[in-house]
Amino acid sequence: MKLAITGATGFVGSSTLDAALQKGHSVRALARSPQPPRDRVEWVRGTLEDTAALRSLAEGTDAVIHIAGLTNTPDPDRFEAANVTGTANVIEAMKSSGVERLVFVSSLSAREPSLSQYGASKARAEALVEASGLDWTIVRPPAVYGPHDTDMFELFRAAKLGLVPVPPGGKTSIIHVEDLARLLVALAEPNPATRHQIYEPWDDNAFGYEHSELAKMIAEAVGNSFAITARLPAPVMQLAAKADRAIRGPKAKLTADRVGYMLHPDWVCDMKKAPPISVWQAVWSGEEGLKHTADWYKEQGWL
Repeated sequence: MKLAITGATGFVGSSTLDAALQKGHSVRALARSPQPPRDRVEWVRGTLEDTAALRSLAEGTDAVIHIAGLTNTPDPDRFEAANVTGTANVIEAMKSSGVERLVFVSSLSAREPSLSQYGASKARAEALVEASGLDWTIVRPPAVYGPHDTDMFELFRAAKLGLVPVPPGGKTSIIHVEDLARLLVALAEPNPATRHQIYEPWDDNAFGYEHSELAKMIAEAVGNSFAITARLPAPVMQLAAKADRAIRGPKAKLTADRVGYMLHPDWVCDMKKAPPISVWQAVWSGEEGLKHTADWYKEQGWL
């Protein structure tokens, strides 16, 4: 197949591009800046605001995997342009190019749009996809981790230092980026069983992880079993978000918007929304995937 991928230079997108090439597909990929040549990859310079670039991206492809979007920002107003308008532009480009198959990467936070502007923007983007008339499938990943990730890396670094801060309570699912990438590529192929479905994929643990349990697993992965888990009350997390903004400015990882959904107690994937086993199964267990990720951080000198 010939696949179009948005966000192909990002964390999830680059892994998805690799997975597509491993399956023998060719890829046309959207990128903001010039990229080095790569076999079976055609780079298209542009952004989600560039409608001409999006038409060039989609033209003559068999499916579009739409990954690009904004996951975190100190300025929540930016979510609308990146996640909602950007998705509308992708849909319009597909229609004008005659491409039917769309795999849209949303977020588990779209289940609870009232908790954050990020989740609300993803929910609005999902509504556009559902109303598009295309042959679509929506994927709502939980917390995604793996080599190259800079968000969950903060927890790995904290575990190495000996103190892992976590929300006051609740559980979450996780998924290794390589498993998510394989799912997105598998879904690109038209299949009546996956048409107009919303999937919530996870690793081998269907019941998720309590936050302190996940923190201990990360500590074991980095080789510091003596690390302490600290449950942060909501006011402390909100104060920490203000401090992160003051210290790191636009590069802040813990934003007020992110705290909004981190405090929600249930981010476990819905077993009723599991992708069909005939299409995909996770390979990485939580323990093995976290260890693999920690080892990569160490090899790269991050830890």
